Amino acid sequence: MATSAPRKAAALKEAMTKTQLVASLSESTGLPKKDVAAVLDELGVLVERHIRKRAVGTFTLPGLLRIVRARKSARKARTMISPRTGEEIEVAAKPASTAVKVRPLAGLKRMVE
Repeated sequence: MATSAPRKAAALKEAMTKTQLVASLSESTGLPKKDVAAVLDELGVLVERHIRKRAVGTFTLPGLLRIVRARKSARKARTMISPRTGEEIEVAAKPASTAVKVRPLAGLKRMVE
């Protein structure tokens, strides 16, 4: 597997669809579209295996991003004063939940500079 130096690419005006992404990756790597689609699908499976319940909880795509499973604790019902009207309102309780956070790594941060 040959790695090349990062190259400057033109900015896109619209987001790519999955089909366009597969076609672009296929063209730039010389791999068949079927193989590129299989790699993307397997990447999704790997992410799921890392962040699902009772798993490690994080997935890192080196140099680009880290996906983290975060637990949000339960919140009790409470009363508060509405900033708009000044009257007391009831805020409903919320059960504990799990959130997914995607954090950029240094390589991704450099891309937007």
